[in-house]
Amino acid sequence: MTAAVEALAALRARGWSLGVAESLTGGALAAEIVSVPGASTVLWGAVVAYATPVKHTLLGVDDELLRAHGPVHAEVALQMADGVRRAVQVHGSAADVGVSTTGIAGPDSPDGQPVGTVHIAVVTPTSSTQEVFVFEGDRTSIRAGAVHAALAMLTRMSRE
Repeated sequence: MTAAVEALAALRARGWSLGVAESLTGGALAAEIVSVPGASTVLWGAVVAYATPVKHTLLGVDDELLRAHGPVHAEVALQMADGVRRAVQVHGSAADVGVSTTGIAGPDSPDGQPVGTVHIAVVTPTSSTQEVFVFEGDRTSIRAGAVHAALAMLTRMSRE
């Protein structure tokens, strides 16, 4: 069973809908999810907020937080995950779960954090969490690691 299949099964078992907010993964997380037949029963939508200002304007991340800490920060990830729930609302109802990825895939770091630093957050109706990772390798492997970690977090949080 793939990580995406497992995450969708866990969400489906809870009857939860999903919104995805991505920065460094650039749509790769959503693409992995939609590769699973039947994903449309869970996934409501996804936002690629690659530019920092889009995190504020579309996902509602606090502008002062972004100015003070930049886009690669734990609280930014949490606000992205929460904000995407509203961004993909259906008939006035927010998605139950939001997941987000933000980080530095390289080759350079704009703010001095190590290349490979990734913050992933998941917000559910019952809890929220974020984790920081430092993945090794090139852009492709860092982004792939972020996708895998986000799916694992979704599965875990949906089973709690």
